[in-house]
Amino acid sequence: QVHLVEYGGGLVQPGGSLRLSCSAGDYTSSIYDMGWFRQAPGKAREFVASITGLGRGGTTAYSDSVSGRFTISRDSAGNTLNLQMNSLKPADTAVYYCVASRIEPGSPTPAPDIWAYEYWGQGTQVTVSS
Repeated sequence: QVHLVEYGGGLVQPGGSLRLSCSAGDYTSSIYDMGWFRQAPGKAREFVASITGLGRGGTTAYSDSVSGRFTISRDSAGNTLNLQMNSLKPADTAVYYCVASRIEPGSPTPAPDIWAYEYWGQGTQVTVSS
């Protein structure tokens, strides 16, 4: 069982930055794609960013709402996921969830779909407010 733990959330002013991290323990060789989703109060869960395993090139994908502001990455072992968030806006306020899959994907690009990830963390709160 993969247990994902997110950390790094908090309160930040508009225009500020935060760095989120997620650890998947020692499941280094068995984890393929990883990513981040978020859910704001009263809204549906939405895709933020995803990344393939480093063995597949570490290819990244971003939602239009965060492209150019957020950067997703994973460490050399592949079991730690990071999300650098810059130029934060109040609309970025949400609970952010780390996700991972141990199912080998058929696509060379990381999935932006909820159903593509069978492991989910408990979430970390990000609040952007002055």
